[in-house]
Amino acid sequence: MPIKPLDFYNLLSENNIDFFTGVPDSLLKEFCFCVDENKSKEKHIIAANEGNAIALAAGYYLATNKVGLVYMQNSGLGNAINPLLSLCDPDVYSIPMIIMIGWRGEPGTVDEPQHLKQGKVQTDLLKAMGIPYEVISKQEQDIEKKVTAAINKAVNDNTPSVILVKKDTFDKYNSARPSPNETSTTREEFLDVILAQLSDDDIVVSTTGKTSREIFEIRERNNIPHCRDFLAVGSMGHCSSIAMGIAVAKPNRKIICIDGDGSLIMHMGSLTTVGKLKPKNFYHILINNNVHESVGGQETSIKFVNLPEIVKANGYQHIYSINSKEQLADVLEDFLLNKGPNFLEIKVEPGSRTDLGRPTVRLVDSKKAFMRFLSK
Repeated sequence: MPIKPLDFYNLLSENNIDFFTGVPDSLLKEFCFCVDENKSKEKHIIAANEGNAIALAAGYYLATNKVGLVYMQNSGLGNAINPLLSLCDPDVYSIPMIIMIGWRGEPGTVDEPQHLKQGKVQTDLLKAMGIPYEVISKQEQDIEKKVTAAINKAVNDNTPSVILVKKDTFDKYNSARPSPNETSTTREEFLDVILAQLSDDDIVVSTTGKTSREIFEIRERNNIPHCRDFLAVGSMGHCSSIAMGIAVAKPNRKIICIDGDGSLIMHMGSLTTVGKLKPKNFYHILINNNVHESVGGQETSIKFVNLPEIVKANGYQHIYSINSKEQLADVLEDFLLNKGPNFLEIKVEPGSRTDLGRPTVRLVDSKKAFMRFLSK
């Protein structure tokens, strides 16, 4: 049967794990809710990306001699490989930590196409990195034994040690999180207005998660070809760089990048490329709901930064920040007519339709159609 998140949290606490950091994952969200309600913001840090989380846990160990726990989706393991091998590995500084990885795309389970390859090579990748691991699931009878073994391995051998978590391992956690504001304008409504304003020649690149799913369904409803859009369903944090690559190759076409706050934070350094190249055809829209909505609604750190000043310092020419459809109608035409690079922040409340579907076109077919559209 599924593991109660609080029981798992208590097991970790009994084994002296008192520092948590990572990037939220849908398979681990109930556990993350539990940690969030039982730890202070100094002892539970939602990191910009998985590599940052590894470094945070390393710093905590250096200062306290205590093993921390890093959580992530396996698709984010790539961000963590460098600090794991060049900082924490026993051949380097030999820094122990526990890494909880949600096993998306596990062979034999149904999952989205962007997770299948990562899931297939998951255990082989850990073996190649020389990182010991334990696998847990809701059928597991020896959870305590496996978790204790992983922690003891980390502590005794001064090494990172992985707990690989299968789908549906955790039971629901009764969190006191606030419900979405159902009277506010939704992200999908804003997207509907934006897409309607674009010309037939404009190119859209959208971020992973519900944003791309909503764009797909808006196109379906309006009988608009999907070839105009590149839905970056994986590679979180990279949609603006994909869009930039297209912008420099197609200087006579408008490139509209539709980003999310969690995605933007994950690789914020990519903004400096905008400042260096200053593409006049680059239009960056951030749908900012302050949370990692697609994996549970955990807070991002975006509300603690002055985003307009950051993008201004990175060379954007015209910068807008709005929070209503009325304001969007006022600024959207100017945003798209003025030469870029331009930035538009749209502040929205979290929330989406419960019946929101997923793209029904094969990703490879979608790519081919998109490339034909670019070649016009």
